[in-house]
Amino acid sequence: MYEPDLVPLPRSVEDGGGRLALDARTALDAGPGAGRAAHWLRTALAAATGLPLPPAGQGGGEGAGGGRGAVVRLRVDETVAAELGPEGYRLDVTGDGAEIRGGAAPGVFWGAQTLRQLLGPAAYRRAPLPGRAWSLPCVRVADAPRFAWRGLMLDTARHFTPKDGVLRWIELLAAHKLNVLHLHLTDDQGWRLEIERFPRLTEVGAWRGRTKLGHRASPLWDVRPHGGFYTHDDIREIVAHAAGHHITVVPEIDLPGHSQAAVAAYPELGNTDARADAPRVWDDWGVSPEVLAPTEDVLRFYEGVFEEVLELFPGEFVHIGGDECPADQWRRSPTARARAERLGLDGVEALHGWFVRHFDRWLAERGRRLVGWDEILGAGTNGTNGTNGTAGTSGAGLGPGAVVSSWRGRSGAVAAARAGHDAVMCPEQQVYLDHRQDDGEDEPVPIGYVRTLRDVYGFDPVPPELAGTGAAEHVLGAQANLWTEVVDDQRRADYQAFPRLAAFAEVVWSGPGGGDGAEGPGDLERRFGDFERRMAAAHYARLDALGVAYRPPSGPHPWQRRPGIEGRPFEEPPEMS
Repeated sequence: MYEPDLVPLPRSVEDGGGRLALDARTALDAGPGAGRAAHWLRTALAAATGLPLPPAGQGGGEGAGGGRGAVVRLRVDETVAAELGPEGYRLDVTGDGAEIRGGAAPGVFWGAQTLRQLLGPAAYRRAPLPGRAWSLPCVRVADAPRFAWRGLMLDTARHFTPKDGVLRWIELLAAHKLNVLHLHLTDDQGWRLEIERFPRLTEVGAWRGRTKLGHRASPLWDVRPHGGFYTHDDIREIVAHAAGHHITVVPEIDLPGHSQAAVAAYPELGNTDARADAPRVWDDWGVSPEVLAPTEDVLRFYEGVFEEVLELFPGEFVHIGGDECPADQWRRSPTARARAERLGLDGVEALHGWFVRHFDRWLAERGRRLVGWDEILGAGTNGTNGTNGTAGTSGAGLGPGAVVSSWRGRSGAVAAARAGHDAVMCPEQQVYLDHRQDDGEDEPVPIGYVRTLRDVYGFDPVPPELAGTGAAEHVLGAQANLWTEVVDDQRRADYQAFPRLAAFAEVVWSGPGGGDGAEGPGDLERRFGDFERRMAAAHYARLDALGVAYRPPSGPHPWQRRPGIEGRPFEEPPEMS
């Protein structure tokens, strides 16, 4: 009996018996709407297999001796759309050929990803292995995702990921049927996006003189300057590459907190009457006291920033951060206190909501939707904001299109959904991939909670408070967050993300534990056992072929350890709320 080793696991896989051989005669026949998937499939498989996959009817499907080969057909099918949705697909492989029918172009593409997995791990290499024959198992697959938002947040502000690294992440996300790349582009430690009208944001804000090694309590420093940024052309390339893989790029420009790099570049953005000297780009970790000044000039400045952002990122969603905004500077600033009084606010703390509401309206007027961390729920007219505790929970000051990224547990998503706002689940207790994977002494720079592969696999993005209610429809999906304070290069990012990102991908595609949300603990353990089997049978080998420096199940390789660099392990968290 054929046991599929696909990740994420499809809704259904039926064994048809036998195999379909692919060779130099095999042709690719793409119908209307399937051209993007055909281009990707031909490019990927030609590199790995050496097979040209010419278009059917244009020299494809016929060998030198006149014999005909198999045809791989790609189609957009309205029937599949009605049954499985635009990202759903059916993949049928018989002894005569293979056909992928998607509900829309994305469905065809995800079906092509499954076809590549069926060819085996060598199909992920960039050059053919000698003497290899290629074939597909005869199967029938019906598949569709549980969630529309299946994402990864990549923090490029704390440690910069060069453009080629971002393009590689796009390919890794697509291989796991993830469809959102959230780029954290600005923070206290760096500004990573070229803004042509404000060049000092990258001339100054993109560079810091040194970097803390390990947690902020560590006495160690890397004294090499660190920085980098994306030009407009870099972003155009990233966005186009993502679109070719049916991935949406969501940019994040932080305000009004996490803004020290911007204030270092343009000191007038900050509260000049509440401090003696202009700050530098921060070289430490944590929450900086620097926040934006609540002035009309600052609003106009950031409107100019967002005008360029909207030109570069055509997607529906724009993230503004909105988290961890201490009000200490505003309390010391006569200008901020006077502004809060003129606005009729109950104190300077409510200036946080004033900023959020302004850009919520500004983006909505331009056809975009604001996304913010769950602190934006305190953006009511006189809402308050704290850096740690729960802020206001009504979201009454937000427009109907605003989306909440629920990171401090599930309460943000619950409050948002009940108030009629969409939410994305990304709780630090479950899906922060910078958190340690084991409590062993060999874990490199251990921070946060222990979150094992099994823990991530058991995550259910729908809070139990919403399950079975109409409000559950407001949970767009989930994303895993990879913060990079202690993740300083590609190999370390690979280690933190994988294999846990593969487990997360199955959660958001197939359902919690690979199921439909109705299974009990015993079923979850059974499904996780099958997931481990599939990982060992093929998926670790796929990651090897892709050059991913994942954490082995047995623990880190010697070269993955970082002895002597202090982390910040957390105790086991209370039950997530």
